[in-house]
Amino acid sequence: MTKDIFLLGSTGSIGNTALKLIKKDKSNFNVILLTTNKNVKKIYKQAIQFRVKKIVIFDKKSYLNNLKKFENKKIKVFPTIKEALKKNKKKSFLTINGISGIEGLEPTLDIIKYSNNLAMANKESIICGWQFITKELKKRKTGFIPLDSEHFSIWSLIKNEIKQNIKKIYLTASGGPFLYKDLKKIKNIKPKFALRHPNWKMGRKISIDSATMMNKIFEIIEAIKIFNMERNKFDILVHPKSYLHAIVNFKNGLTKLLAHETTMEIPIANSLYLLENNYVHKNSSFNYNKLNSLNFVKPKIKNFPLLEILNYRFKNTYFEVILVSINDMLVKKYLANKIPYIFIHNKMLELLKKPYFTKYYSSKPKNIKDIKSMVEIVNQYLIKNLKVND
Repeated sequence: MTKDIFLLGSTGSIGNTALKLIKKDKSNFNVILLTTNKNVKKIYKQAIQFRVKKIVIFDKKSYLNNLKKFENKKIKVFPTIKEALKKNKKKSFLTINGISGIEGLEPTLDIIKYSNNLAMANKESIICGWQFITKELKKRKTGFIPLDSEHFSIWSLIKNEIKQNIKKIYLTASGGPFLYKDLKKIKNIKPKFALRHPNWKMGRKISIDSATMMNKIFEIIEAIKIFNMERNKFDILVHPKSYLHAIVNFKNGLTKLLAHETTMEIPIANSLYLLENNYVHKNSSFNYNKLNSLNFVKPKIKNFPLLEILNYRFKNTYFEVILVSINDMLVKKYLANKIPYIFIHNKMLELLKKPYFTKYYSSKPKNIKDIKSMVEIVNQYLIKNLKVND
C-alpha cells in the first residue's frame, strides 16, 4: 500500500533530500502535494518527475505568472494550502515541512488537519508558534516528529522513557567554521568564510546561524517547547565531529547517546518508514573512529556572545518572535555585505534590551495574525533604525 506524502518546501534542502529518498522507492510512496515560495523552475521539474498533480506557489507574482505553464501539463496550481486541499478527504500518511523561516507557520497550521503525521524542520515556526501548532496537533490527532537531527535524536532516545527520570539533555554543536577563532580577529570576516561549515551542507541562512551559535540557541528553545521541559534541563556541548547529536542523562545513572552521519537523510528516511521501522541506510556501519578522543567542551561566551540569549525566558511571548525577526534581518544584511560579522552579535544583544522591544516580553500573541503584526513591527523598526555606525 502506497503512502501519500505532502512536501512543504520541496525546492529547499530538506525537500530535495526527501524526494531523493522517495525516488529510490517510488512504488511505496505517492507524492500528492509540493510547495515552493518562488522557485517555479525547480518545482515544475519535481512535479513532472514525481507525477504530482497539485502544487502551491506562495509568492503571489510567481503564482500568477506561471498558471499556464502548469496547465499544459494538467497540474493544478494554488496560492495557498487551504485552497489546494479544501476538497481533500483523505489524510496523508506524512507531511514533511522543510519551509525555512517564520513564513512556514501558516502553511503548517493549515496542513495539520490533512495529515496523520507531521515531520517538521521549520524551526522558526516552532519557536514562534508552537502553542498554536501543538493545539492543532492535539485537535486533529496528528502525530509529530521533530526533523532537525538534534531533536529527532532526543525524540528517539526518550520516547519510551518517563520524563521525570531525565536529569539533563545535551544538544551537541560543531562550533561551526570559527570554533577556534578569536571573535575579535574575525569581526570583519566575509560571508563566504562564514558559510564554510566544516561538516554539514546547509542553506546560507542556517550556515550563518551555525557560525554565530544562534542555530544552537534556536534548537534549545525548540527543545524546551517540543518536549515541554524547563530550560535547566538542556545544555550545549561542542562536538566538532558532529557525529553525536544528543546525549540524555538519566537520574538512575544511565546516559544514552545517539550518533549518526552528518546527513539529513537519516531522520527524514526514518520518518518516511515510520511504520515499518525497516529503513537501511547505505552507510549504516558504526564509525567508532569519530568517537575516539571526543574532547567535549562547553562553548565560551567570549567566542559566541549570543549564548547570553539563553538567560532570557521562553514562555511563548512576543520575545521569541522579536528574537527570530531581528536575527533574520541581521543575517540577511550580513549576507548582502551590508554589515560586518561582529555586528550580528553586538547589535542583537543591544536590540533585545531596548525598551521598544522589552515592553512586549510579558505579552503573548493570541493568534497567527498577532505574530505577523509583530514581525512587521520589528522589520519596520530595523529598516528605520539599523545603522552600522551605531
